[in-house]
Amino acid sequence: MNSGVRMVTRSRSRATRIASEGCREELAPREVAAGKKGHRPVRHPRKTQKVHVAYEVANSKEGEDAEPLRVPIWEPQNWQQQLANIRIMRSKKDAPVDQLGAEQCYDASAPPKQVRRYQVLVSLMLSSQTKDQVTAGAMQRLRARGLTVERILQTDDDLLGRLIYPVGFWRTKVKFIKQTTAILQQRYEGDIPASVAELVALPGVGPKMAHLAMAVAWGTISGIAVDTHVHRIANRLRWTKKMTKSPEETRKNLEEWLPRELWSEINGLLVGFGQQTCLPVHPQCQTCLNKAMCPAARNL
Repeated sequence: MNSGVRMVTRSRSRATRIASEGCREELAPREVAAGKKGHRPVRHPRKTQKVHVAYEVANSKEGEDAEPLRVPIWEPQNWQQQLANIRIMRSKKDAPVDQLGAEQCYDASAPPKQVRRYQVLVSLMLSSQTKDQVTAGAMQRLRARGLTVERILQTDDDLLGRLIYPVGFWRTKVKFIKQTTAILQQRYEGDIPASVAELVALPGVGPKMAHLAMAVAWGTISGIAVDTHVHRIANRLRWTKKMTKSPEETRKNLEEWLPRELWSEINGLLVGFGQQTCLPVHPQCQTCLNKAMCPAARNL
């Protein structure tokens, strides 16, 4: 009796299992590929996930001429507060560069405009490795004789040297001024070039002079003008990713992160700051508002 009950139980259990497997066979298709046995669920290929890139659309229809959003760039710590403090310290505008800088030495009333632009370029060429007071004196003597392309070409080298002495490297500058002036007359009808590339191709004109000439003579901000003052201060404040070895290297570092609307201001601001407070030797750190935030202050 007990064995009969067990048999019925086994039969019922087996029937249930067969019915269940039958249902699964209907739900899952057979694999009919050669050499494969049994029933396995069909594996569907995984869908490839697409990476969506955000685009910034400006002044164009959506999706047209779009460019990828830029990755956030590096910028120095506390630079905005440091800049604000420098503006406070420079608020009186009483540094030599403010009254005697190369940008102040040309005759703003001299006609025509190309004469004014020529005077701007000459003043910048004289200013290299020269104090502002000395540059201003040389420009006064040149203007008293008539500082034009034609007049400089008529002036012999000896007299030109006496007029610009004692600017730094005055003999070399006599040669460069005469060569550049001749090029301006031959190629530019007495005017100066309107691009940085053409300006730096002139004898005795470097990147700093070219960018200042573009700003003062042409009213175009083409880049940051970096001289020894800007180069020194930018490194002391760690406004470059690493310590730079030349003003041109400093310029490239600054232009990578400094907002473009500040490019025109930064030269005069830092030059005056370097003349009055952040001196090359014995800087006035005790009176500087950036003393607590300046990485170099503790070592000077």
